Parts: sequence; structure tokens; C-alpha cells
Amino acid sequence: MKQIRVLGIVGSPRKGGNTDIITDEILKGAKEKGARTEKVLLNDLTIKPCDGCNVCFKTGECKHKDDFITLKDKLNDSEVWIIGTPVYWWGPTAILKAFIDRWYEYELKRQFFHGKRVILVIASGGSGESYSRHIIGMIEDITQYLGIHLEEKIVCTGVSRRGDVKNKPEVLKKALEVGRRLSS
Repeated sequence: MKQIRVLGIVGSPRKGGNTDIITDEILKGAKEKGARTEKVLLNDLTIKPCDGCNVCFKTGECKHKDDFITLKDKLNDSEVWIIGTPVYWWGPTAILKAFIDRWYEYELKRQFFHGKRVILVIASGGSGESYSRHIIGMIEDITQYLGIHLEEKIVCTGVSRRGDVKNKPEVLKKALEVGRRLSS
């Protein structure tokens, strides 16, 4: 069996926060089943936002020379992407949105996304899943548009403080099981 590569992409500014913890559990489960795993904390990188200049359509690459360049190879080499964000005002964090907006460079090269699988992780201080609906809708629309398979969504509500998810063993168990299933 081929060893799959799983890339965790954490869009939370909180190291060791709820999004980070859930992502780690998925990666742990995947690693247990033989996957090669890696995690990227977007907040540690400099990713300039897309400004819609369309230089990428003319030259084949973005005019911004920042840390997104190093992520392109990691994205390309991974079969599964775990995309994690807390809810910030009913949407993703700014760094995650900037990261996703930079996918615009590949709109004409959709084969870049062919065969990719996504696990969406959302942590929310709000008590209901309705706080996550805009993020879910955005990711569903983007993945469908690009031909990416949105394999699973893990939404954890009521987790405002760093580490609150540790009091939700059912969420951590689900994350571990999702990771374990990635190799099958």
C-alpha cells in the first residue's frame, strides 16, 4: 500500500489552541496507520493576500515572493490537507483566508487540485454550529469548484479558551478516527 502524505494547515494564531489540538489528533491517527504527516502553522509564516492583479495568469506565478512559495510544494506533495481554523466573526481567520485566496494562482491549472482530499476542522467559542456555517459553505463551494474531495468536517463548539477541546473527548476521539481512516 502506498504511504499517503497528510498536511495539517492550522490557521489559528493560538499555538496549542483548540484548532491545533484537533489537527494534531487527526495527524496522530494518520501517522498510526502509516501516513507521512506534517503540520504548518500559518501564523508563523508571511502570506500576503491576493490583490487580484492577475499577474499569475500572465506569468504563471504570483508576484508575491513570500512563504506561500514554500507551501506550494507541500500542498502538491500531499494527498490530504487538513484545513483548520477557529471562527472569527462567522468566518475563518485572516491568515487562513489569505492562504486560500492565494489558490487563485492555480485557477487555470486545476490539475494542481486533482485528487486532493480535505478534512475541515473548525473550533468555535459559540455554542452552536450555526457560527461555522459561513466557513463550511465557503470550503464546500471552493472544494466543489476546484474538484477537491471534502472528506470530513469536524466542528467543535463551545471552546473559547485555549485547550477547552480537551474537555470534549468525543471530538478528540472522532479526530483520531478520522486520521486513522485516511489511509484506507
